[in-house]
Amino acid sequence: MTKALMIQGAGSNVGKSILVAGLARAAVKRGLRVAPFKPQNMSNNAAVTTDGGEIGRAQALQARACGLRPHTDMNPVLLKPESEVGAQVVVHGKRLTTMKARDYGKMKAQLLPRVLESFERLKTTADLILVEGAGSPAEVNLRAGDIANMGFAVAAGVPVVLIGDIDRGGVIAQLVGTHAVLPDEDRAMIKAFAINKFRGDTSLFAEGMDIIAAKTGWAPCGIIPWFADAWRLPAEDVMDIASRPGGAIKIAVPKLNRIANFDDLDPLSATPEVTVQIIEPGRPLPGDADLVLIPGSKSTIADLSHFRAQGWDIDLQAHVRRGGRVLGICGGYQMLGHKIHDPDGIEGPVHSVDGLALLDVETVMTPHKQLTEVSGQHLTSMTPIAGYEIHIGKTTGPDTQRAWIALDQRREGAASADGRIQGCYLHGLFSADEFRTRYLRDLGAAPAPQDYDASVDRTLDALAAHLETHMDIDALLAQAAAV
Repeated sequence: MTKALMIQGAGSNVGKSILVAGLARAAVKRGLRVAPFKPQNMSNNAAVTTDGGEIGRAQALQARACGLRPHTDMNPVLLKPESEVGAQVVVHGKRLTTMKARDYGKMKAQLLPRVLESFERLKTTADLILVEGAGSPAEVNLRAGDIANMGFAVAAGVPVVLIGDIDRGGVIAQLVGTHAVLPDEDRAMIKAFAINKFRGDTSLFAEGMDIIAAKTGWAPCGIIPWFADAWRLPAEDVMDIASRPGGAIKIAVPKLNRIANFDDLDPLSATPEVTVQIIEPGRPLPGDADLVLIPGSKSTIADLSHFRAQGWDIDLQAHVRRGGRVLGICGGYQMLGHKIHDPDGIEGPVHSVDGLALLDVETVMTPHKQLTEVSGQHLTSMTPIAGYEIHIGKTTGPDTQRAWIALDQRREGAASADGRIQGCYLHGLFSADEFRTRYLRDLGAAPAPQDYDASVDRTLDALAAHLETHMDIDALLAQAAAV
């Protein structure tokens, strides 16, 4: 018999993704077969799945916490913002269409059967499904056709635990206010609540817990102190991207408007000998950077315009003249060439734009999206690498003759004649410990040996232990219902 429990938040970014990962690891340690599920996610930080699709990066981390490989059924609907008002709609791992938010609101109800299909399939593989909501159920103006929060909970009969974020302030109002605005049917689905991101002595909020319980009738499941090592886990939300001070080697990362798949930064941030500096719009690229890393983008042409609007193109040229190194990954790689052509209007009106002209390559956007896990070697050091490709477009030109990666018997990437400018489509390459060590040594660092993947698992174990200490997990899991 499969049971399920849904973790919803009283707002965005309350820590739902991390809590589900930690609870999943704790439940696995109890001997349960656990699977994560998020009906609808919105993120440009995606993971490639074993069945050749893409899902939100948070569900990939949660799958890891469960000891599973990512599968499209874990996140059947993924929205990837391409503009302020529109997003690509990915269903069961494949692009369905691109539409404006207003039009998507009318389409949501049609997607509920697709969501329930995935949920039904997951039920055959697990003892417990931990479901993550999106945003807040208090957005009752969006309740019609909802598939992300109470719409799913009611349709699938999954009870809910509501999480409040005390770090933002007003947590009593968050939870009691949610109780007040929900319709009766939705309110009845919430069985318990917990407080997240507490700093200081949790006993100081004991009366607050009593007030919330008295006004809502929900069972309190704990006050969770701030988990200081959360940054060591791959982040999904762009709000969680932050500079990480470390050693003398400085890697500057311009924060693109539609930055995507920024998990490439995580292994670098976790290296003590390296400082990763996120450059916010309006700030110049630092003159003392050893490497400028241009990350992936969901909208390469628009982000290239954004890059220039900050004056980063001028800063980058100065960095190169000083002898600095540049690495572009995926969209960042495409920006480094002479031209980007979009003959089918995939990213907007049909046109071509000038690139940064640091690599002698050009990119043509194509409708087909490359979605694959790959492995291979770094051709200079012959160290093993592995990762994933998730992109549209094909890049060609003379500098691809200096490809610096071999993937599944094909050569990948491009480099300038002096090797200081490089680009490739491979995400996740810095997770390979030996390659990362060799690469950073070329920048002048002397990193100590480190097993990055093992460090992620240790952090998941520590998160599970943290939740065991501060939550009544047995009482929380007892709220799960057969589905």
